[in-house]
Amino acid sequence: MAKFAYNMQSILNIKYKMETQEKIAYANAQAKLRQEEEKLRRFRERRNFYENKMRGSMEISIDVRELYECNQGIELMKEAIREQKKEVARAQADVDKAHERLNEVVKERKTHEKLKENALEEFMAELNAQESKEIDELVSYNYASAT
Repeated sequence: MAKFAYNMQSILNIKYKMETQEKIAYANAQAKLRQEEEKLRRFRERRNFYENKMRGSMEISIDVRELYECNQGIELMKEAIREQKKEVARAQADVDKAHERLNEVVKERKTHEKLKENALEEFMAELNAQESKEIDELVSYNYASAT
């Protein structure tokens, strides 16, 4: 029996490798986004800490130096939060780009898999046609020999 060999198997193998690489890139981009979001969360917590400390200082007694330090801390955290939001947006854009590239590579891989399936179906049809022809010849030979 003949063996099926897909003539573009090497291209399909490359598509599998590309898909794996894009999955890794996508996972890395998501990890980076999570890190940036965590950093933003910590900045917000520090800002809240300074705000609460400032409120507490104002309730007990007014310590100008402590109020000034808290106010400076709050302002620094606000600036850090603004900058960190930009970093989160960049990381989100990177995730979106990686997702688009991954989708494109998956689409290409599926296209090549479909081409392989079609080639296999065509091969099987040709093989069945060849077997039918051989059976018909054998039956014709046996019939002609019997008469």
